Amino acid sequence: MPEFTMSRTIAAPYAEAVQRVRDELAEVGFGILTEIDIAATLKAKLDVDVPAKVILGACRPQLAHVALGVDPRVAALLPCNVVVSAAGEGSLVEVMDPNVMPEFTGTEALAEVAGEARERLSTMLAALEPEAGR
Repeated sequence: MPEFTMSRTIAAPYAEAVQRVRDELAEVGFGILTEIDIAATLKAKLDVDVPAKVILGACRPQLAHVALGVDPRVAALLPCNVVVSAAGEGSLVEVMDPNVMPEFTGTEALAEVAGEARERLSTMLAALEPEAGR
């Protein structure tokens, strides 16, 4: 199966990881449009307990505008989902790789905007590492 996410496991506990992801997304120019608490939703709808997990719908409007201008179908792939999951003593942070957009749609003209989004999201992931100085 081809890779479609970029990820980092960090030593921070879940609540701290969620806040750090929010902060680092803001640092690279992304805002949070949506938030889905998977654990709370599954508990409320199915009465099942699962480890803490949240989906943050992140958006950089400038990039979304360009991508939608190139191929309006990209709206189905937006916003960029950033998932933070409890993972033992730490947390797992996963992001859909924006390079999926040109590959999935077959619209090569999306490569430039996808590349910029990927660079920004990679910077965010790298900043979550302890050695990044934060």
